[in-house]
Amino acid sequence: MPSLKVFRDPVYRIIEPVTQALVRWKVHPNTISTVGFLSTVGAGFLYHLDHVRWAGFLILLGGVLDIFDGRVARESGLASKFGSFYDSTMDRLSEIVVFLGLLSLYNQYGRELADVWMVYVIFLAMGGSLMVSYTRSRAEALGLDCNVGLMQRAERVVLLGAGSLFFGLMWDGLILMIILVILAVTSILTAAQRMVWVYQNAAGVPLDEEESEGSVPDHAHTMEKLK
Repeated sequence: MPSLKVFRDPVYRIIEPVTQALVRWKVHPNTISTVGFLSTVGAGFLYHLDHVRWAGFLILLGGVLDIFDGRVARESGLASKFGSFYDSTMDRLSEIVVFLGLLSLYNQYGRELADVWMVYVIFLAMGGSLMVSYTRSRAEALGLDCNVGLMQRAERVVLLGAGSLFFGLMWDGLILMIILVILAVTSILTAAQRMVWVYQNAAGVPLDEEESEGSVPDHAHTMEKLK
């Protein structure tokens, strides 16, 4: 799967006028992060209500806001360690809420027994997504820029959000099932990719004294928010 990073610069150019407007209006990046989180909370609730297309729309909206919070933070000079921590934490909570909504979608009274297996698929997708983020976070705490893998956050947002928006529960939900299976498999593979990458780049490298004591090197705090 090609990375969505190839679209990053064109997208940044398109959204630059909006970014500058938010800076002029003195909108705090943490406020944007909070609104993005609330958007994905709404998506989780809409999955619970079987409104899959609207849930997909709110996931994509949350993804767009996730772009703006980082851009506004840098352009306004308001980027901070807490802001990076807060944004990353809200991203992880957002994913948990969305997957809980999907669990509710497939675990309602009256669902066919054949749908029960999807609960396990969703657990795997959620666990894989969180492990993708954790492996990068842990690698960067050790001074390694582990920005590799098939299914990073942007890809997860686009796959689930766009898939839900455009297909909803078409064909008795078959498309959504396929999307979730793909998400589960590729997220786990991405976490495994990152583990292999860290092994290739860090095997045999001794820990610094401060790392061996469990602390995080200062330079890890200055990196862009973890995805």
